[in-house]
Amino acid sequence: MSSSLTLRRVFLATALTGAVVLATGCSAGSATSSGDTAAATAAGASVTTTPAATTPAATAPTAANRAQAGNRGSNTQAQPAGTTPKRAAACPTRYLKATPGVSQGTAGSVYQVIDFTNIAQTTCTLYGYPGVSLAGGSPVHQIGPAATRNTTAPRALVTLAPGATANALLRITDAGNYPAAQCHPTAAQYLQVYPPGQTTPIYVAYTSTACAGTVGILSVSALQPGAGSAS
Repeated sequence: MSSSLTLRRVFLATALTGAVVLATGCSAGSATSSGDTAAATAAGASVTTTPAATTPAATAPTAANRAQAGNRGSNTQAQPAGTTPKRAAACPTRYLKATPGVSQGTAGSVYQVIDFTNIAQTTCTLYGYPGVSLAGGSPVHQIGPAATRNTTAPRALVTLAPGATANALLRITDAGNYPAAQCHPTAAQYLQVYPPGQTTPIYVAYTSTACAGTVGILSVSALQPGAGSAS
């Protein structure tokens, strides 16, 4: 009797121990799973099984797209600027020959044309007023003030091909119109002529009476194409 009772107690204890072990194992497994999930979440890993939203991948341009982009690029490129005809350079003194042209006397004045001929083999230009004064003596020097500008005729660009001529009209007032004390009449043998923009003069043989004082007796017009006339 005691032996049978003892066996029942051992079997009951064993059964209870197995049940406890099984319950403990299930509980530990559940805790481990929850702990792993929490650790993964803390580390920033995704634990959801729902597919994440996807961003469309960049696609390589097709040949048509490349051609279209190329056309847009070509349309934005700077276009070559239109070409402007190059203007000939100003005539230096060495390109020019100055000579007295037509002359006409009026009461109290002489109108003298000065012709400028291009003696070079290169086209050049003249623009504006020449510098003109009377000169004489030995060595040759300027006598009296240089010519003032007569603005009646407008300035114009004159292009001189080789052999072509331009002209300016010089007015010389009679020195005898002024008191000798103011004029200081002096014989002149030349016109001292500076082409526009030049610093080297041309001396043109010309006999006249200049005023060596402060009285100005000369005025000159702007250069015009052709040989000109005194009228």
